[in-house]
Amino acid sequence: MCDEHSLDDMAEFQQRSMELTRRRFGALSLGVGAALMLPKVVGAVDVKESDVEIKTPDGTADAYFVHPSSGAHPGVLIWPDALGLRPAFRQMGRRLAESGYSVLVPNPFYRQQKAPIAPPGASFSDPETRKTIMAMMGALNPTTHVTDAKAFVGFLDAQSAVDKQRKLATTGYCMGGPMTMRTAATFPNRVGAAASFHGGGLVTDKPDSPHLLVPKMKVSYLIAIAANDDEREPKSKDVLREAFAAAKLPAEIEVYQGTMHGWCPPDAAVYNEAQAEKAWTRMLAIFKTALA
Repeated sequence: MCDEHSLDDMAEFQQRSMELTRRRFGALSLGVGAALMLPKVVGAVDVKESDVEIKTPDGTADAYFVHPSSGAHPGVLIWPDALGLRPAFRQMGRRLAESGYSVLVPNPFYRQQKAPIAPPGASFSDPETRKTIMAMMGALNPTTHVTDAKAFVGFLDAQSAVDKQRKLATTGYCMGGPMTMRTAATFPNRVGAAASFHGGGLVTDKPDSPHLLVPKMKVSYLIAIAANDDEREPKSKDVLREAFAAAKLPAEIEVYQGTMHGWCPPDAAVYNEAQAEKAWTRMLAIFKTALA
């Protein structure tokens, strides 16, 4: 099962979203329009994009791969949130590629069905959509996280568009936060930078809590925390800071004021453009240094 904290976070995200006005809640649709809200990249490079299939021990994962049109560049693995691979995350992947990275965005729910996991216009307030997503989340666990990380990192390293002489990065949103930590711990000599955006369940009281993996990493980290997540679990940021300090690893751990869980993807009902852009800029700064 997916850890209880991630499921609780998603349930809270649903409740918060349902409390918003109808106008803002409409932005939670899985359609293309909201994904076009992202600002343009200054000096964007031309990119190539494709839908790819990746063999794993559990089946075939569908994914989106986008990279600069020429040359080899640092690879980045993006773990989506609980709504999975969809137009918003394709746009986010493309935007990162336009900044000079070779980016893979997989469908984390490939074991159940291909992306998208809900039709355009669907929302988490719909009982059937919510039931489907929660069931898919429940089928993921630390073992599947690692199994998938191995397959996806292997895919990136097999691509001519990925510079294997430079470190990889991984980012994750919501349920993807713990996946970044397990990826970084599984590939300490390969993953040099990571970022978790409103990640759920980074610190738990269980023996497989992601924060306990920090000593296994060799990474520079950005952990961007939603304000209301911090209100619910105010000690988590301190535990994370202590873990990274003990491991002597650079980590920028910050609570983003005025934000709600899920604020970074542009199709979220709680999207906060100003704070999402701040987090994106900090991510790029860490990548520039750690993936050099």
